[in-house]
Amino acid sequence: MSNQPVFIFNEEVLKYRFYQEHPFDQFRVLLTNDLLMEIGALSKEQLHSSVPASLQALQRIHREDYIEAVIQLSEELPDPDWILRAQQYGLHDEETPYFIGMHQAAASIAGGSIAACEAVMSGQASHALHLGGGLHHAFPERGAGFCVYNDAAVAISHIHEKYQARVLYIDTDVHHGDGVQWSFYTDPHVLTYSIHETGKYLFPGTGFVHERGEGEGFGACVNVPLDPYTEDDSWLDCFKRTVEQTAAVFKPDLIVSQHGCDAHALDPLSHMHCSMKIYKEMPRIIHEAAHAFCDGKWVALGGGGYDIWRVVPRAWSLLWLEMIDHPLAAQLDHSPILPLPESWIQRWKEQAIHELPTTWLDDVNTWTPMPRRSLISEHNLKVSHLAMEYVR
Repeated sequence: MSNQPVFIFNEEVLKYRFYQEHPFDQFRVLLTNDLLMEIGALSKEQLHSSVPASLQALQRIHREDYIEAVIQLSEELPDPDWILRAQQYGLHDEETPYFIGMHQAAASIAGGSIAACEAVMSGQASHALHLGGGLHHAFPERGAGFCVYNDAAVAISHIHEKYQARVLYIDTDVHHGDGVQWSFYTDPHVLTYSIHETGKYLFPGTGFVHERGEGEGFGACVNVPLDPYTEDDSWLDCFKRTVEQTAAVFKPDLIVSQHGCDAHALDPLSHMHCSMKIYKEMPRIIHEAAHAFCDGKWVALGGGGYDIWRVVPRAWSLLWLEMIDHPLAAQLDHSPILPLPESWIQRWKEQAIHELPTTWLDDVNTWTPMPRRSLISEHNLKVSHLAMEYVR
């Protein structure tokens, strides 16, 4: 097996765009790529392209009538009958509206996640990253939460069918990974794990500890719903203890992780108060688990993240730095406030809608501490214990 991780990138994923003001903006992928190249951490040799997922691959998760709806609504002038039916497929509102070229762009995202999994399972690479992926809210019969095709579920299904692999799916997005969970809710060979802000207050309103799988899949579903305004230490304490225990019990052949970075305090679509610290530490915890339990086989996907200037490029760069064991990742352990490259800041500061950060990690000493910190942490700890009661 090669020790060289691969970075999957296809420009088609940049065409996955709903409308100008929509919060889901794939420009964040380009900003991340540019930051990594600026520090010399991403080379042409590491970049790998991919092809769109086939209809057969998509049909492993999505219903044929839904895929046909996506294809028809991707036309420049869709048939009026399909426009009337768009709502029943979750594609006719401000959240996940249909757009020209939707099928090709969404299939390209799914194809990128399949390519990442294939690279690792075939032995081409030890790890693979596909930042364009991680669209975890799509269901077999409808789109939801900015997601048209569920690339993570499609890729996992492909790998499970081809290699009979036991897959541990780890979702670190602040929103519950509902679409992936329900796709494998009765499957004992795919364990879905999600840490997120509790669905009491945040979309999609699911992901409670009592959701543990059904039938043969009971115990192969873990949810760790945390209270709003959770900070770094509580988030990481809950994540580390539950992920490590889950991996040790389940013994996966492959880890597929989703890295939405919307639990950051600056993200506009959640209520958490975490810093860049969790986006440095979570990849390390997953990386260690991959080497401890499945011979290093690790595929990472993107996901949510709606402050595309101040949060996403740093968080996703830290993920890749961990994957390739870049020296900067270790440096940040000892010098947390290392500067971002000034050239990158200068290149984008005029276009940015916020003042760009100047350091890799956040100086949380300047942040106002959250009220009820101890109560939030105590409640989160109880939840993390409850989440692990039936893992198998």
